[in-house]
Amino acid sequence: MCTFVFLTDLYQNVAFLKIRIMKTSWLFLLPVLILSMCTAPSLNEKKEAPQHFSLAVNVSDEGFDPVRLARIDSLCEHAIQNNILPNVVTFVARHGKIVHYKAFGFRNREKNIPVQKDDIFRLASMSKAIVTVALMSLYEEGKFLLDDPLAKYIPAFSNMKVMENFNPQKGTFTTRPAKGPITIRHLLTHTSGIHYGNLSGNDLYEKAGIPVLHSKDSLTIAQVVDRLAAQPLAHDPGAGWTYGLNTDVIGRLVEIFSGKPLDVALKERIFDPLGMKDTWFYLPEKDYSRFVTLYGKEHADSALKLSENDLFQTYAVSGAKTYFSGGAGLVGPIEDYARFCQMLLNRGTFNGKRILSRKTIDIMTMNQIGDFGVWGGENKFGLGFEIMTENFNRHLLGSVGSFKWGGMYYTDYLIDPKEDLIFLFYTNVFPYAGPDLHQYFRVLVYQALAD
Repeated sequence: MCTFVFLTDLYQNVAFLKIRIMKTSWLFLLPVLILSMCTAPSLNEKKEAPQHFSLAVNVSDEGFDPVRLARIDSLCEHAIQNNILPNVVTFVARHGKIVHYKAFGFRNREKNIPVQKDDIFRLASMSKAIVTVALMSLYEEGKFLLDDPLAKYIPAFSNMKVMENFNPQKGTFTTRPAKGPITIRHLLTHTSGIHYGNLSGNDLYEKAGIPVLHSKDSLTIAQVVDRLAAQPLAHDPGAGWTYGLNTDVIGRLVEIFSGKPLDVALKERIFDPLGMKDTWFYLPEKDYSRFVTLYGKEHADSALKLSENDLFQTYAVSGAKTYFSGGAGLVGPIEDYARFCQMLLNRGTFNGKRILSRKTIDIMTMNQIGDFGVWGGENKFGLGFEIMTENFNRHLLGSVGSFKWGGMYYTDYLIDPKEDLIFLFYTNVFPYAGPDLHQYFRVLVYQALAD
C-alpha cells in the first residue's frame, strides 16, 4: 500500500514537473518566436528585383526543363547549317538568372570568323525603346506632359497637312489641313500620321532629303526633323496606327528637353547607369572588328549572300557620324540590351540604378491605342512597345501583357512580367525571306518552362 502511494505521488510530481518545464521552455522561446515572425518575409512581400545577371547553376532551379531548353540549340544550328542565317546569339534569363546565352555561326562567313557572344549587331528599330525611355525620364522631371502639342516645342509642326488625292502617273497629290495637332503621346504610340515615306508608291522622304534609317552625310536630327514637318501625314493625328519616323522626332525632343545631343543624353541617362558599355550610334575604332558582317536572303529558296548595300553594311563605322537616328541608329551586343530589358522587367531599376519609376513603366506597358491594332492585327501598343493580347496568344505561346519589339536586321526581344522572363534573339540579315525563326524561338523558350 505504501509502495503504491509512493509511486502515485512520484508520477504526479514528475507530470507536474514536465508541465512546468514545458511552460518555462515556451516562455523562453516566446521572444524568439515573436522576433522571427517580425523578421520573416510576408507572404505578400515581393522579392527584390535582381540588379545584375548571374549564370544559373542549374536551369531546373529557374523552372526550365534542360532537355527541352536544348531544343533552342537545335533550331539555331539548323539555321546556320542550312544557310538560313549567318549567325545567331541568344539570351534567355529568368529571375535575373541566365539560362541560355550562346553564339552560333559566323561574324564573317567569307573569312570563317566565328561569331562571339559579345559581338556588335545593328539594332535598327530596337533603338526606339531606348530613346523612348530617355524621353520618359525627362517626363518624370516635369519637362512636358504627354498630351502637349508637339508644335509647342518644335514650331515647324504647327500647321500639318494630310495627304488626300494621289496621282500615280504624275506623282502629284493634294492635301488638306490636319484636324488636330500632333501630341507627344501620338509620337510615342505611332498614331501621329507620320509614316516611313512611301505613300501610294511615292517616296516623299527621299525627295525631301530625309533619311528613313541611316545617313553618312553631315546631317543633324534638327535638320531632318524640320524637313519631316513639311511633309504630309498619312492621316489625322490620333486617327490610326501608322509605323513611321515618330521616334526620330522623339530623339529631337530628348535633345531639346535635356539640352544635350542625343548620343550624350542616352549615354548619361541609360547606357552608363545600366552598364551598357558597348552600345553606340557610331562605333569607336577599337570595336570595328566586333561589328558583324551584314548578309541578305532575298527569297526563301535563294542563297544567303553578303549584302551589297554599302550604307547598311558600313553606316556605323564610316561617314560623317553626325546623324543620330532615334528610330534606327543604334548598334550593340545582346547582353547590353538584355540589361535594358531587365531594367524594364524590374519596373525601372537595374545595376543598382533607377532609370524610371514603376508607375511610368505601368503607363508605358498598357494599351494606349484603343481599338486600333499593331499592323492591323490583334496586339496593342503602349508608349514604345507592342503589347501581347489574349487574342494574339491564342495563336502562339506566351503571356498576356508581355511587351516586345524588333529590328529590321532581324533582331528581336520580349519581356514577360508574368513569368519574370526576358529573351532576345540576335542576327543581322537584310533582306530576309525565310521561316519566322523569331516565332520558333519564342515557342521553344516557352515550351521549356517546367515550373
